[in-house]
Amino acid sequence: MFRKLMATTPTWVPLPLRLTMGLLFALHGAEKVFGIRGGMGLSAWMATEKAASGLRPAWLWLGAAALFELIGGILIVIGFMTRLGSLLVIPIMLVAIYSVLTGGDADPIPLQLIGYPLVMLGSAIALFITGGGRASVDASLAKSRRWR
Repeated sequence: MFRKLMATTPTWVPLPLRLTMGLLFALHGAEKVFGIRGGMGLSAWMATEKAASGLRPAWLWLGAAALFELIGGILIVIGFMTRLGSLLVIPIMLVAIYSVLTGGDADPIPLQLIGYPLVMLGSAIALFITGGGRASVDASLAKSRRWR
């Protein structure tokens, strides 16, 4: 099971996806968890009581989203358990897209609101399919005798 999770394609294509997407998720998560760059910090973030419609208790889902963004982003950037990292961020983007689609009565839906989560969702799915690629911890571990 662990070997399948660490398996990756022998290509460089995932590297730019991993670096950009992972860094953005890690920074968004760090804003929510640690309050960097003017972020709220985890306790204030969880106290907002404003989660996507239908997600109750809000504090639980907001806390999980913040931690998943941070942990998933870090895993994706370093290329360690890249598939798990992408699995952590996929539901966050699905909820973001759902929130945009059901949150307003704007017709048509503005691309500024749905574009970012849609691109991040597609990138996370691509990384889930390919794995971390050649320049990743996953690839290094797959080469070592210990993990064969």
